[in-house]
Amino acid sequence: MTDSNRDMLRRQMLEVVENQLRDNSPPETRATLDRLIAEGHSSAEAKRLIACVVVAEMFQVMKERRPYDQDRFVAGLRGLPDLPE
Repeated sequence: MTDSNRDMLRRQMLEVVENQLRDNSPPETRATLDRLIAEGHSSAEAKRLIACVVVAEMFQVMKERRPYDQDRFVAGLRGLPDLPE
């Protein structure tokens, strides 16, 4: 993957996070952002961590060829700042 593609993917995943925050869907995204900031992470770092969970869930959807699993996604959010595998 080129640096340009990596940057584009990063921007798109952060846009997904921003959309989740704007729409409050799922509400656990906002709660996770607030929790991470309260724990001392910057807003930008907290959003980057949340985006990592978005990517992990997308990977699982593609790998397993099954629909999005909100429970798995929320569990990933709750586990932050430890990243999902």
